[in-house]
Amino acid sequence: MSHRASRKTAYFKLRIGPSGIHRRGVFAAEDIPSGRRIIEYTGRRITNGQGMRLKPPHDRYLVRLNEDWLLDGRSGGSGAELINHSCVPNLIFRRAKGRIYFLSLRKIRAGEELTFRYGYPIKVTRVPCHCGAPRCRGVLRYVLE
Repeated sequence: MSHRASRKTAYFKLRIGPSGIHRRGVFAAEDIPSGRRIIEYTGRRITNGQGMRLKPPHDRYLVRLNEDWLLDGRSGGSGAELINHSCVPNLIFRRAKGRIYFLSLRKIRAGEELTFRYGYPIKVTRVPCHCGAPRCRGVLRYVLE
C-alpha cells in the first residue's frame, strides 16, 4: 500500500511505499531537478533531555534542530521521517530559520527512492547499513571503527 507525503510540506509529488532498503521509504512521483527543496522535516519539538529519556522504539525519528531542540517525526511527521539512509544519497538536509528541509543533490527520476546519509553519533551501537550502494560504509555512523 502506498501513501503520499504531506502536501503542505512537500514541494514535489512524493509517495510512500515499500522500500528495498528498509521497510517503507519515500519515492519521487515525478522528476526532481538538482538543487531543489524537496520536503520539510516536521514533528513535535522536544528538548534534547526529553529525547534522551525516550525509550528507543524499533525505529527512531529524531532529528536535531539545534543545540537545544529535536524534532520527533513520530508525532506530526510530514513523511520525511521515512526517508532511508544511503551511503551514496540523493538528498542533503539544511536547517533554515528553525526548520529542516531536504534538498536534491542531483536530478532524481520519478520512481527513485529518496535517501540521505544518516549521521548517527559514534556512541550509538553498531547499526548495519543495507543501502546496497557499491561504496557502502556498512554502518550508519559518522566515523568507521
